[in-house]
Amino acid sequence: MALLLRTSSQAIGARYPNAAFTAKRPLLYHIQGVRRALNTATEKQPKTFSNQSKLPRLPIPELKGTAERYKRSLLPLLSSAEHAKVSQKVDQFINKDGLGPKLQERLQALDKQETPKGVSWLDELWLNKGYLEYRIPTLINVNWWNQFQDPPQGLAQGVAPGKASEPQLQRAANIAVSLINYSNKVNNEEITPDVSRSGPFCMNQLKKMFGASRIAANPRDKIVTSWPATAKHITVIYKDQIFSVPVFDAEGQVLSDKAMTSQLRRVVEQVDKVQPELLQPPVGIMTTEHRDTWANVREQLESNPKNANTLKDIDTSLFVISLDDYSAPSDIDQAHRNMFHGTEGRNRWFDKALSFIVENNGRAGVNGEIHAPADAIIPFTMFGEIIKSEQGESSNINVSAPAPPTWLSWDITPSISDALKTAQSNAAKLINDIDSVLLHYHGYGSNLMKKAKVSPDGWMQMAFQLAYFRQHGKSVPTYEAASTRKFLTGRTETVRTLSVDTVAFTKAWEDDSVKMEDKLALMNKAIGSHLEYMKAAVNGMGVDRHLLGLRCMMTPEEASSEAAAIFQDPSYVNSQYWILSTSNVSPGDLCYGGFGAVVPEGYGIAYAVDKERIRISMSSWNSYPETDTPEFRNVVSDILDEFGEVAEKYLIK
Repeated sequence: MALLLRTSSQAIGARYPNAAFTAKRPLLYHIQGVRRALNTATEKQPKTFSNQSKLPRLPIPELKGTAERYKRSLLPLLSSAEHAKVSQKVDQFINKDGLGPKLQERLQALDKQETPKGVSWLDELWLNKGYLEYRIPTLINVNWWNQFQDPPQGLAQGVAPGKASEPQLQRAANIAVSLINYSNKVNNEEITPDVSRSGPFCMNQLKKMFGASRIAANPRDKIVTSWPATAKHITVIYKDQIFSVPVFDAEGQVLSDKAMTSQLRRVVEQVDKVQPELLQPPVGIMTTEHRDTWANVREQLESNPKNANTLKDIDTSLFVISLDDYSAPSDIDQAHRNMFHGTEGRNRWFDKALSFIVENNGRAGVNGEIHAPADAIIPFTMFGEIIKSEQGESSNINVSAPAPPTWLSWDITPSISDALKTAQSNAAKLINDIDSVLLHYHGYGSNLMKKAKVSPDGWMQMAFQLAYFRQHGKSVPTYEAASTRKFLTGRTETVRTLSVDTVAFTKAWEDDSVKMEDKLALMNKAIGSHLEYMKAAVNGMGVDRHLLGLRCMMTPEEASSEAAAIFQDPSYVNSQYWILSTSNVSPGDLCYGGFGAVVPEGYGIAYAVDKERIRISMSSWNSYPETDTPEFRNVVSDILDEFGEVAEKYLIK
């Protein structure tokens, strides 16, 4: 899913056929043969983190290369005169007597300092500047959503609102068991390491999914992670009531689906027996609040030992499961919103890296604040395994019963009670402001794009460029996430999609006087420019992370001096003002997701290109009158039709 970048003004997922089985051999020899085969199979399966020592460190780009790429990215945003002035400031900055070389030396020194820790020059800078110092609510602004395909047996029908259902509990239990098994695989390094044609990928972010939480604090938040993830419990929320649920039996075995269902049923039965006025207050709503506000309230809560223990239990749990006593409408534009933000942010704990949601008809999905400790794309492989596991029961066998769930409680002062009411109101306003729609396009998918010999990602990026130009009459800064996992602890880099070539393409496509052959030539050139930037970004040679690192090396005096004119110029902030924030989460065959627009007048776009279909989520803010997400969806759909027709006529031989 998308990495939610912010402007600097805002703060800035076997069998062993060779075993020696033969009736002619003694039983002992038979067992030894199996053991040898198992060992051989284990040796053939590389451990999850076995390639980490082979990975190169994230490079620090040369100043000249960053300067040239940065100036090029500003061309479509500035007039000739403006660009000349900015170019002068950039050249002055990287001059041997300028500030740039000094900052570059400091960045290199930082990298040497971080080397013994096994991290890069960027790790802490990016975590703090990109996420933990970001103070507005993470609800919608940072957290992403993901919706799973429905279970094989379909959704439960006729389930009354206000009640849990057996199909819901069974699916939640299946998801929970699959997650815990996956967590154990990560602990035991049994996940096959990712590799590509260019080499292995960093797997470090797998260590930051389970048992991970974001902790509201001043002046910046904190991240709690655990690897190996040793917690023996998960957090379950039902009707805003929070439970600590043991997920291992007394012998240390993961619970079976049946035993896990029983644990969840115990939660529901306990809550449903209590009069509503006697329930615990909905403290989870505070995780939707402004981070400073939540940090202050959390500090007050932690001063009470009972509250401190409750918070610790939630923070250290493997993950959250929210059991909703309702189901969202079946319409795709409505259904996904329950995964995005729920009903006014209730029955959630948005600070957990992974919060799984199961409605009372069995529809399921995720809301994640895994952006800070890890990138949203990381758990997607895991989601696929979880969904596929729904084809059958788990193989877990329990010989002893688990401890029962514990209903966590709070001591709430009048001032905190008032804060909860305010948070509820603020969450409702924020949720009402987001306009989120989906486009499930079935005209074609990556098969046709590849037949046309066009990069699927380039195809989609050009569709978004053209759609915005057609709807708004201009071209705007556009962000796409690129993975830098070919490097040790690599995360992401920005691909600046907008270029002189994309502008030329969009203008020509809308000009009836331009021949189709010429339009396609310009489209091909624009895609080429985009792919060139993508290649640079995945190789650690993008603009944005390097400039961030250099800026963070300045003293306050240097930042206000003439030598830092490159960062003081409006073009620096404006070129990072991501009107279009996009993320490719292909293939999206088992699940799909989205995120919020990252600036008031922008669109947030997540897209998944499968072989024969395309799924896109789009969001914008209702408070900005010039954006219109449903209209943007219509324009994108029309453009996809156009591209398909043109490909069939001109590109596919």
